[in-house]
Amino acid sequence: MKIETLPDADAVAYRAAAFIAAEARSAVRLRGRFTLAVSGGRTPWQMLRLLANEDVPWHGVHLFQVDERVAPAGDAECNLTHIRETLLANAPLAAAHVHAMAVEALDLDAAARQYAQTLRDIAGTPPVLDLVHLGLGPDGHTASMVPGDAVLDVSDAEVGLTAPYMGRRRMTLTFAALNRARCVLWLVTGNEKRAMLARLLAADAAIPAGRVAQRHALVLADCAAAEF
Repeated sequence: MKIETLPDADAVAYRAAAFIAAEARSAVRLRGRFTLAVSGGRTPWQMLRLLANEDVPWHGVHLFQVDERVAPAGDAECNLTHIRETLLANAPLAAAHVHAMAVEALDLDAAARQYAQTLRDIAGTPPVLDLVHLGLGPDGHTASMVPGDAVLDVSDAEVGLTAPYMGRRRMTLTFAALNRARCVLWLVTGNEKRAMLARLLAADAAIPAGRVAQRHALVLADCAAAEF
């Protein structure tokens, strides 16, 4: 795992957008497509807004979600709502290349299986995403996988469902999908993340984030998070 320390969250967002754009250009040149999965968060929303202005071969980009709250379409707390406002409203990404988690479905288990099938249809069997963006919670969670949740132990499916967390269940990519990604990009900002960032860098398997494969991982952190 590599880490780059930047002055502040704005610098992290700028660096992340440039990094993703470069990875997209490389993937489309080599394989004809770029499969990107994104998480939520304030700095990531800034990253996506900046990404819309980067030199990206949008015709070859397929956008997936790392996780999503189980909520009605358009809910203000949904990651997809922010993705639409920051990226999709400003970039020429084809609607057919935006793969949203169907968290409004009545049968969530079936929706999770269908999302896993979509991953396979686009990213191969088993699916290998080109880049997965992740965040780090103050409790060590990532991708809506919080300590103690049964979804942490799902090994036979790329997509799972969590128990209620902060009032809502979540649909999330599991370690089975995350750990096959060609690249994992962590964005970590704020001094409340400092202790968990140290544990992430140490690959501490006692926290969910520490169980994500590190061989092709880059951490972009601001000074507040990286001052151990």
